[in-house]
Amino acid sequence: MREDSEYVRLVLSDEPSIEEVDILHSRSTEKYKSLTWWIKALLGFTVSIVFLLISIKWGVPFILEKVLLPLLQWEATAFGRPVLALVLVASLALFPVLLIPSGPSMWLAGMIFGYGLGFVIIMIGTTIGMILPFLIGLLFRDRIHRWLMKWPRNAALIRLAGEGSWFHQFRVVALFRVSPFPYTIFNYAVVVTDMKFGPYLCGSIAGMVPEAFIYIYSGRLIRTFADVKYGKYQMTTVEIVYNIISFIVAVITIVAFTIYAKRALSDLERQENTGEEAPSHGSFEMEKLPLERPKQIGISSHLP
Repeated sequence: MREDSEYVRLVLSDEPSIEEVDILHSRSTEKYKSLTWWIKALLGFTVSIVFLLISIKWGVPFILEKVLLPLLQWEATAFGRPVLALVLVASLALFPVLLIPSGPSMWLAGMIFGYGLGFVIIMIGTTIGMILPFLIGLLFRDRIHRWLMKWPRNAALIRLAGEGSWFHQFRVVALFRVSPFPYTIFNYAVVVTDMKFGPYLCGSIAGMVPEAFIYIYSGRLIRTFADVKYGKYQMTTVEIVYNIISFIVAVITIVAFTIYAKRALSDLERQENTGEEAPSHGSFEMEKLPLERPKQIGISSHLP
């Protein structure tokens, strides 16, 4: 018995093997990463709540009193509605060309003209604002390609827009419009792919429809709050309940569209990396964005 126990003690060591050490180390690393993620999430949530409370207490009243009301009063006295509509269309068309966010113009269109005419103004202005960068980008395609080499991951994501059939290009462009990707940059960068003008225009218009309604709704909501706080307008209980429910629905819609767009683009990128989709026809040098060989440039993007 003593000899057997000595044999077991000497031959079968109680110390963990290398594989067991690696497993224990990986488990501890995963637990550490999980704990770190939860701590960051808690801190981010706390900071967001504090920022939201500060904004509601001081930020929103300041914007309403010092910015919004003077702007609405200036609009009511300085321009007529037709002239103001043209000014908003021009700003929505020119701001994307200059890489300036056009959200404030959309808010104004919603606050002043409402859902009907405001939607028409936004769609006309943003459509022109998506066509102009595309046409201008065609003149500077080589420079844009060299500029994209600094961000290979974004370049690879943009390349997905120019692949596949007409419907595939339409779908990817619409997803880019809904996703958080800055569309003012996308308008220029897409010219280095094999993107055709038809799916680019149709996908851009389809992707801008949800954003237009969200901006119009938020603009109308801001104006309602301004009228209640600084005007003589008083909301009924039904209107208060309606505004709260519609605000929650709007937030959920924004989050849902964003999550769906990000997941769809990630799936497309994953399929591209694994080679699940068949390659598109045409020139591939520029479409594939060979960042390691920037001198080989081949382009087959033409207007129909």
